Amino acid sequence: MSVHAGLLRLETAGHGQIVDITGGVASVVRQSGASEAVATVAAVGSTVAVTTMEYEPGGVQDLTEALERLIPAEGDYAHNRLNHDTNSHAHMRAAIVGPSESIPVVGGRLVLGTWQQVVLLDFDDRPRRRVVHVHVAS
Repeated sequence: MSVHAGLLRLETAGHGQIVDITGGVASVVRQSGASEAVATVAAVGSTVAVTTMEYEPGGVQDLTEALERLIPAEGDYAHNRLNHDTNSHAHMRAAIVGPSESIPVVGGRLVLGTWQQVVLLDFDDRPRRRVVHVHVAS
């Protein structure tokens, strides 16, 4: 088995920003030269997540609003009380969505649906520098 690794570095605004990282992931896959493989995309941090979705304004708004209904930014959270912090909601949202995705690579290309993109979700309550690891195992 061969593994090729790449890093994506992003500056994010936080506050639930959703960023399309499909192009960056595809670039790492191309650089790997792999034809048949699995690309694992993993964000570093406990307030950031990776998933796939239809990345368009309505989909972004719907997901953002659904997560706000599920885990409101404002709330009486133990993490915030115990740690004198303000981002408990960010930790919970990231835990639910998850830090990584594994995507098949066939014919040297990510296997994604027509309207499916790989996205990073930054739930923290301030701008951040984010790092995403992409490993292509073939």
